[in-house]
Amino acid sequence: MATGIRPPAMIGAYPDYATAAINTNGNGYNDEDVAQVNAELMRKTTVWDYPVIYWINEVFSEGMHLLDAGGHFGSKYIAFGDLCPIDRLHWIVYDLPITISLARAAQEKQELPAEIVFQDHLSEVGSVDVLLASGLLQYLDISLAELVGELDSPPKYILLNKVATRCGPSIVTLEKIGPGRVPYQIRNQVEFEKGLTEMGYVIRDQWDIPSLSHVVSTHPGLGPSVSRGYFLERCDQALTIGSPDCQQSSTGPSVSRRAKAPTQPGAGSR
Repeated sequence: MATGIRPPAMIGAYPDYATAAINTNGNGYNDEDVAQVNAELMRKTTVWDYPVIYWINEVFSEGMHLLDAGGHFGSKYIAFGDLCPIDRLHWIVYDLPITISLARAAQEKQELPAEIVFQDHLSEVGSVDVLLASGLLQYLDISLAELVGELDSPPKYILLNKVATRCGPSIVTLEKIGPGRVPYQIRNQVEFEKGLTEMGYVIRDQWDIPSLSHVVSTHPGLGPSVSRGYFLERCDQALTIGSPDCQQSSTGPSVSRRAKAPTQPGAGSR
């Protein structure tokens, strides 16, 4: 009998992704039912999208190749369509096989834009100028460095959004999504940002998203997570925006702010 009690969003606290995955039911995120959860909602522009939109416009060049890793059904391509020069860049979505299969089927039915290229193998992506990972890292079962290492070459720019962080040791909890639970990583902020520097990138901008903070219901003593976004630029490429010191620590003087709604009238109404 249904009790009307909603199950907690986050339960459990595990030391790594593999240990957490053992405790999931179903196929995790590579599941048809899970893949389609919130599909329509993901196509809407939200307040935390605007820093990403700003930086895409800032680094845009004609014919630029953008890899939307974990891009679902091309949700950001659709959401950003009237805010970025989408029609003048190559947008590639990389995701799990079931998600890509569903996306390609929808594309054949003309339910998704024909311009989006869907891939489930990074080896087939080729070289890209920008890597976008919005809401991916907490679900990714490999490190960001490993993902970038599978590309033909490191992209000049990386845009990360909705990265779950905390002050203490990294943990992996289980998030309720649709019919199942999937591993959800909350990374130690200092270690994560140090890793970005070790990859050869400088943090050019960062922002936090207070509304996406989470507390693990079964382990409230761990405290809330902090959701963050980052704009990174490779140090060994020509710096095109200002002149930051690429030798600085990732915890050094980078821009930091909260994601907030734009000031122009009506821009946040979608």
